[in-house]
Amino acid sequence: MGIFDRALGAIAPGWAVGRARNKMLLQAYEAAHPSRLHKAKREGRSADTAVFAAGVSLREQARALDEDHDIVIGMLDKLEERVIGAQGIQVEPQPLDVNGKLHEGVAAQISALWSEWSVRPEVTGMFTRPEAERLALRSALRDGEIFTQLVRGPVAGLKHATNVPFSLELLEADFVPMSLSSNAGQQVRQGVILDAWGKPAGYRVYKYHPANMTRFSAELKTVSADSMLHLAMRRRLHQVRGISLLHGVIKRLSDIKDYEESERVAARIAAAFGFYIKRGDAATFSDDDWKPGEQKYRQFDIAPGMIIDDLAPGEDLGMVESNRPNVHLHEFRNGQLRAAAAGSRVTYSSIARDYNGTYSAQRQELVEGQEGYNVLQQWFVGQHARPVYRAWLAMALLTMDLPPDVDRTTLFNATYLGPVMPWIDPIKEASAWKAILRGGAGTEAEWIRARGQSPQEVKKQRLRETEFNRKNGLVFDSDAANDKGAMPDATAKPDDKRREPDDDD
Repeated sequence: MGIFDRALGAIAPGWAVGRARNKMLLQAYEAAHPSRLHKAKREGRSADTAVFAAGVSLREQARALDEDHDIVIGMLDKLEERVIGAQGIQVEPQPLDVNGKLHEGVAAQISALWSEWSVRPEVTGMFTRPEAERLALRSALRDGEIFTQLVRGPVAGLKHATNVPFSLELLEADFVPMSLSSNAGQQVRQGVILDAWGKPAGYRVYKYHPANMTRFSAELKTVSADSMLHLAMRRRLHQVRGISLLHGVIKRLSDIKDYEESERVAARIAAAFGFYIKRGDAATFSDDDWKPGEQKYRQFDIAPGMIIDDLAPGEDLGMVESNRPNVHLHEFRNGQLRAAAAGSRVTYSSIARDYNGTYSAQRQELVEGQEGYNVLQQWFVGQHARPVYRAWLAMALLTMDLPPDVDRTTLFNATYLGPVMPWIDPIKEASAWKAILRGGAGTEAEWIRARGQSPQEVKKQRLRETEFNRKNGLVFDSDAANDKGAMPDATAKPDDKRREPDDDD
């Protein structure tokens, strides 16, 4: 209680009590009030204002780390592997016939066209679809966003790679100027044209990369929203542009890089020292003791088992003891990497490449980390892979002859498959799935998809293998004989199958 409060309490106790009560109400949460030990940093700006102030800087810092920092390179590589994978996002068309069953003929026709288009899907012809998807994901995570223009139909100077007149143009975040905003005529916020409800209606796009030194142009074009996909990493509502996934860990990652570099240099310097010769004390050593033309410092060729027997009177030989490398470096570095993993949806083991631990511990980390990968996977599918497939299919249907028994309202039905959680111990995983299937709690299709495979393709291959094995009298565990020892004919009709002998026979 201050001097004023004590004086007020003596003169007007009621007022003093009311003043104290009001002060307590104003200080309901101590975290809301800055102090010597609590800075209480606050963010009261809108999402767009914050991104405008820091988005470009964070993007460029993240790019620099992706170029030079092995840990960041590994983080983004791992996210590519676990979200997109080597085969890209696999799409299984699911068109139905008029009876509600999968129309396998149309599904196979769409799949064949999709596979052909996936060889060269984008305008430069430099990337396959899996490569383009991995680059798109990496750019969106590192830079915070990426734009993809859907190029449909005949375009001057562009030759589509397949008979389906559809291609993609992948554009880095720099192509849409962050600094372009206007309320004159149409609302333009950070290069994005918005309607009255804040929905993107178009994008203002540079014709060439603004940092391209060989072909610079400030000319802009407008791309409508139905021809542009915006894969953005958003952290707040009403946020138009994206923010880098690394925004919260950039300082930590930069410090780790600088610290490790300092430790490496210190270790190199320490390793360069061998031994020293002590010549008495400072009072006994003088430059006058050395004659002109005489070598002031001696050099020794160090070899195993060497003996130094030419020490002068008063000289002593001492070894340089180094405390490098730092014995605590590993522990400190791993602690920092755990914190970096917590802020980037990447597991610690994947960043540090540290896979020590029991099966249960590894599986626990894998299960928890996989949900983070699934979140990013569904984000990528919803904002990029699905719109791309549907836009492509709309153009592909113009070149297809569809049978009359297909339900046209289901032509865009599809299943999107990305990398699944890997198996740590295949025997334990397989045993668990067998128990799930036998208990009726799962399906064969779920098991197959859990291995990252297509149920339709696996069934087709199994059918072909089974028919071949039975035709040639081959028996394996996957197609064992029945308990009577007879091999059923998979190609025979039900009426043609021979009756198995019973006990009466």
